[in-house]
Amino acid sequence: MDLQRVENLFRRYKGQTVNIKTLSGGVYEGTVSEITNDYVALMIKNDGEGEDQVFVLLHSIESVLPRSQA
Repeated sequence: MDLQRVENLFRRYKGQTVNIKTLSGGVYEGTVSEITNDYVALMIKNDGEGEDQVFVLLHSIESVLPRSQA
């Protein structure tokens, strides 16, 4: 998939929770917080009360699945 299309897809889901699967087999679930032409930043809840920020490079993404709000 063209990287510009992936970037536009994430702009659509900004502030929403998504699941991202990478080519290396990693799976990330978090809220889309920042999008650039190189990466997407997700806010992921950690075991404590805080959140961690994870950066995923756009060219390493295999699939994106938006999570329902219900």
